[in-house]
Amino acid sequence: MFEYLAKSCEGVLMKKNLYFYDEGDGKNKRLLGGKGAGLCTMTQLELPVPPGFVITTEVCKRYYEDGGKLPGGLMDEVGAAMRRLEELTDKGFGDPKKPLLVSIRSGSMLSMPGMMDTILNLGLNDETVEGLTKLTKNERFAKDAYRRFIQMFGKIVLGIDAKKFEDVFEKQKEKIGTKLDTDLKVEDMRKVVEQFKQIVKIETGKEFPSDPLKQLELAISAVFRSWNNKRAREYREYYKIPHDLGTAINVVLMVFGNMGPDSGTGVAFTRDPSTGAKGLYGEFLFNAQGEDVVAGIRTPLKISELEQKYPEIYKQLLDIADKLEHHYREMQDVEFTVEQGKLYMLQTRAGKRTAQAAVRIAVSMAEEGLIKKQEAVLRVEPGQAEQLLHKQIDPKAKVKVIAKGLNASPGAAVGKVVFDSDRAKELENAGKAVILVRPETNPDDVGGIIASVGVLTSRGGLTSHAAVVTRGLGKPAVVGCEGIKIDLEKRIFETNGTTVKEGDVITINGSTGEVIPGEAPLVEPKMSKELLKLLSWSDEFKRLQNWANADYPRDAKRARELGAQGIGLCRTEHMFFEQERLPLIRKAILGETEEERKEPLGKLLEIQKGDFKEILKVMDGLPVVIRLLDPPLHEFLPKYEGLLQEVIMRRMSGGRAEELKAAEDLLKRVEAMREANPMMGLRGCRLGITNPDINEMQVRAIFEAACELKREGKDPRPEIMIPLVGHVNELRTVREQLERVAREVMSKYGEVSYKFGTMIEVPRAALTADEIAEYAEFFSFGTNDLTQMTFAYSRDDAEGKFMFDYIRLGILQVDPFQTLDRRGVGKLMQIGVELGRKKRPDLEIGICGEHGGDPASIEFCHELGLNYVSCSPFRIPVARLAAAHAALKAGEAEKLRYL
Repeated sequence: MFEYLAKSCEGVLMKKNLYFYDEGDGKNKRLLGGKGAGLCTMTQLELPVPPGFVITTEVCKRYYEDGGKLPGGLMDEVGAAMRRLEELTDKGFGDPKKPLLVSIRSGSMLSMPGMMDTILNLGLNDETVEGLTKLTKNERFAKDAYRRFIQMFGKIVLGIDAKKFEDVFEKQKEKIGTKLDTDLKVEDMRKVVEQFKQIVKIETGKEFPSDPLKQLELAISAVFRSWNNKRAREYREYYKIPHDLGTAINVVLMVFGNMGPDSGTGVAFTRDPSTGAKGLYGEFLFNAQGEDVVAGIRTPLKISELEQKYPEIYKQLLDIADKLEHHYREMQDVEFTVEQGKLYMLQTRAGKRTAQAAVRIAVSMAEEGLIKKQEAVLRVEPGQAEQLLHKQIDPKAKVKVIAKGLNASPGAAVGKVVFDSDRAKELENAGKAVILVRPETNPDDVGGIIASVGVLTSRGGLTSHAAVVTRGLGKPAVVGCEGIKIDLEKRIFETNGTTVKEGDVITINGSTGEVIPGEAPLVEPKMSKELLKLLSWSDEFKRLQNWANADYPRDAKRARELGAQGIGLCRTEHMFFEQERLPLIRKAILGETEEERKEPLGKLLEIQKGDFKEILKVMDGLPVVIRLLDPPLHEFLPKYEGLLQEVIMRRMSGGRAEELKAAEDLLKRVEAMREANPMMGLRGCRLGITNPDINEMQVRAIFEAACELKREGKDPRPEIMIPLVGHVNELRTVREQLERVAREVMSKYGEVSYKFGTMIEVPRAALTADEIAEYAEFFSFGTNDLTQMTFAYSRDDAEGKFMFDYIRLGILQVDPFQTLDRRGVGKLMQIGVELGRKKRPDLEIGICGEHGGDPASIEFCHELGLNYVSCSPFRIPVARLAAAHAALKAGEAEKLRYL
């Protein structure tokens, strides 16, 4: 997003090093920074802005290119600009009678609040402070301004520990028995100033610099230097802001909010940044400077109290807020100062806001006619929509984070820690909220996951079992949290010196990956009328359809409620793990003869038919892609290690011979099915070829269910997906086998609409897609496994072991299991689309990995010309918005209106 903004705001770069506010181009944030551009715009709108000028970001870049030195000739230009500023203000820079004081403020193209440095009251020294005293007839104010300047300059420019100044100031307040800065008298301020100057002399070995021009030169260097301070770099890395933008510097006439009770300073938003409600929202402090509000030194007042005391100023501020909103067509965050009853605007920028406010503001502005519906849709990031669908930790709450893992499934949850699924179900039945904590989860844990409000694992990645299941259920999850050490025997986990026992309450934040001890306050999710309206607008502009991954009727029902236009992946293996079904599938797998397998498969047929009938019924009139059994058969059998231990114990105990033989026979069967690399072994279509009876049972169940619904007047649309195809002959063999079953059922019960297709998850399938398309009516890219096979990464191991390091070191820019790798996996997808449609022009193509809910991946799927993207039900609103973003950014929305 930031790269897109940078290009769109680039403007025409000029050769001048600085611009006064009445001449700078307010649209050129890249050159003038956000703050400088805003001040230029407000000046040219004839709003009350103190005069000043902005040194461009290009100068900052040259500063770093020259090894941290100001470009030659810059200070000559700055000196000339200061002379013009003297003429504009009728004051003199360094003049002891009418001193001109300025602030030095940073300002990059993209807002980085509080990350860089600001210096106020520059130009003060022992002579000019006396001139300021005579001019204002207020020595206390002058000395307060001087001590603030020494403190800021000492910390930012001279590198002196801020605590040394703070300690002196606090001790002076303690001496007179007060906690408020405003209670200090003039004599107290004199003492503080002298002690501050002494600190500078001790720490630097020199007197505090008294030459205003030297102060200015040093301050400009320091503010440029702050572009690369630790907190600024970390902020840019977190928000993916380019490091090469640089900061501009604003040199602005000082206006003072601390000149007495008719002065003050404040910040305001033109709409409530928490709710989005229209109206001025902010804080104000009488007799204070800007840092007092930001630093929390004093408790600010609500902006409405300014209205009570100075209604004319409040009315002027309201008019300015309205003018700025109409000019920018965006909610604004403004800073202002009142000096002896006169209002000055010091900054305007697009205001930060919550997800709830972002949606409400976008919709309201469209309805007010400030922006178009298309722009309203683009104003809300898909991730903001996701936040609104889950409980979140109250943003106002202060929490302690004890560990951090992968943010696998969004939302926040509070519950008692449990370490096994049985205990989770037991406590859930007793009405307790629990968080299941496991090293990793497997299909046996599904019941425990369902019973829990959230899941925390120490291993696994974003496509691990825990991540996929919780996303499908809409439950928060933090996975791959390697900082926690779980002891299942002691039923505790430890992290960074903290021990958490079973039964202790913790909070997990699946949106950030954070683990928090105790109960953090949560905010309930809301599907507001504004969000519903925004999503309906999104549907007008998107081309991609949004389908859902859903394995159960309840998932399909929720998906349809959230706007799903089909089911892109129904994983049938998940249906077999339920308690009453697992023994049947085991009998079918272990049966040595067709007769032994017939009875359990017959029972499974009826169960599966019920499953498919319910899902097809919920999705009546919409496509449902059902994937045939995919995982290796051993996943349905008891664990080899457990069986081995059982056999050893029976041999040692000398128990009943027939029980020992049964255990030994089962161990042999399980051992015979073991594979060195089961994820690339006997599974998917290979299983259908070597063990066709399970596939045939499933297809019979699908078609019997569809035919029954058709006779009931419904419109079922099953699409049968054959998984893990790498060679066209695999698909041909399995499809011919299954078509016979389909024709047999339909000859008995009547025709239904259906398709056979395949999942493209093996690189060879993408490379030979033209051959495969001869036997496939649809392709669904299984991007989780396709990514795994393309990179040769085990996804769980990669995300848990080295992915963080790869991203930190710049080997990878993003986790390819979260966002599609366009250059590798994406190239395979492009080849697959082009070859497939060359052979079969009407080929339906989508994706069904969790990439189908990732906005950047959705944009790529739009560019490839896919028909749909499929994701977890709870990500459908996000995907709808992201699909609209992709279409609007590609400039297709207007064209679509005439199709």
